[in-house]
Amino acid sequence: MNSVFIDGNSLTLHDLVKVARQNYHVDLTDDAVKAVRKSRNYVDRLVEEEKVVYGITTGFGKFSDVSIAKDDTEALQKNLIVSHACGVGNHFSEETTRAAMLLRANALAKGFSGVRLETIRALIEMLNRGVHPAIPEKGSLGASGDLAPLSHMVLPLIGLGEAYYKGELLAGGEAMKRAGITPVILTSKEGIGLINGTQVMTGVGALAAYDALNFAKLADIAAALTAEALNGIKDAYMPDLHVIRPHQGQMDAAANMLQILTDSQRITKEGDLRVQDAYSLRCIPQIHGASKDAFHYVSGKVAIEMNSVTDNPIILADKDRSVSGGNFHGQPMALAFDFLGIALAELANVSERRIERLVNPQLSGLPPFLTEQGGLHSGFMIAQYSAAALVSENKVLAHPASVDSIPSSANQEDHVSMGTIAARKAREIYFNASRVLAIELISAAQAIDLNTKYKGKKLGKGTQAAYDEIRKTIPKVDGDRELYLDFNKAATLVDSNVIVDAVEKAAGALR
Repeated sequence: MNSVFIDGNSLTLHDLVKVARQNYHVDLTDDAVKAVRKSRNYVDRLVEEEKVVYGITTGFGKFSDVSIAKDDTEALQKNLIVSHACGVGNHFSEETTRAAMLLRANALAKGFSGVRLETIRALIEMLNRGVHPAIPEKGSLGASGDLAPLSHMVLPLIGLGEAYYKGELLAGGEAMKRAGITPVILTSKEGIGLINGTQVMTGVGALAAYDALNFAKLADIAAALTAEALNGIKDAYMPDLHVIRPHQGQMDAAANMLQILTDSQRITKEGDLRVQDAYSLRCIPQIHGASKDAFHYVSGKVAIEMNSVTDNPIILADKDRSVSGGNFHGQPMALAFDFLGIALAELANVSERRIERLVNPQLSGLPPFLTEQGGLHSGFMIAQYSAAALVSENKVLAHPASVDSIPSSANQEDHVSMGTIAARKAREIYFNASRVLAIELISAAQAIDLNTKYKGKKLGKGTQAAYDEIRKTIPKVDGDRELYLDFNKAATLVDSNVIVDAVEKAAGALR
């Protein structure tokens, strides 16, 4: 059985993808078990001694000054979950829900939250047996963590709410029953320990960041195909230009372009056809490279957050302390995910500009709108419209969520991050950008077929592999047809990463 072991310290982005998308089995390490037990023992002591500790023997938020009797601790934790499950909208996808569940279990496994071992194991069993809580997408401010969505995650754990099991939406208790998992009765610290954290925003954003890293490679491939279709000038990608402005992403993008275009007879040199290309071709390393650097920055922030303690209060058993702080605040991720969305939007922006160069005869020298019978056929005219609409929508979505804040809990929580909104927007921008790139790929393949001046000339090692992968499922457009079907096929190629795999097999690993 393929497994991922969690201890709160070593979870990677690849591990997250394995669990979220490939249903890897999850288990705790022995060290995690020891840390969890130690933390829980300390919480039990605090309760027994009736110490005044936020969220354990007090109410929450503005009610932090209300003392709670020892006999009411179970009711307090259940009431917290029930009252805070205030999400609205469509449910998160299964992969996002699984990512959030894994991240919450991993944070608790670190041993600073005081949640019982059996509660954490029940959450992990839900993952392993495919009980996926129905979590509405909207309703989190991203400070005090993802309170509303994580409360929906916990409801089935205690036999309430709704959950998906084997593709069916069921009452939470029924889903747990069918999976053979006994719901838990929460006790002191557990309710707040389960919902006070950034795991929903981090789950959404982490998956988007992972996809962005692969997407950046595909953007280079699409750009190389377009460069060949338009007989672009490769001098702009030469290493000597980029080592003197040594942004890593820029150097990587330039190296990728040359690698993909190796042995191409369709790419030109400065002065062969023209002295210089337009920016959307000439500045590919600078534009794509900036987004690559952004993706790596965001991935680094995600790596930190995935293995962080983000609830409150923090249990410091070794120091005999429970400290109320602000680790639940999503600001570090809010800024990162806004940056992610902007960087993704820019890849789509420049891709759409290349599509325009392909379909516009005044810019391409190719048949108008990439059709041989213009007038009777419209060819790729409206394909560019669709790409333009998507990038325009992205410009709206790319407005930073993190610049906003609305006070909550009677102004006790007077600055919030909106980080979950930032993550969700980044995910939507990624979807739009991936469809723009799909349109560029099939437009470039069509343009290559129509570039009669270079007919019979070899494509580069990488671009040939990409072209062949496209043509396996999407034939040349000889007359008008329902292009949305071609878009859908191209989108499947983008989502499955098969083009990147084919190019790397033919031309070597890309950066």
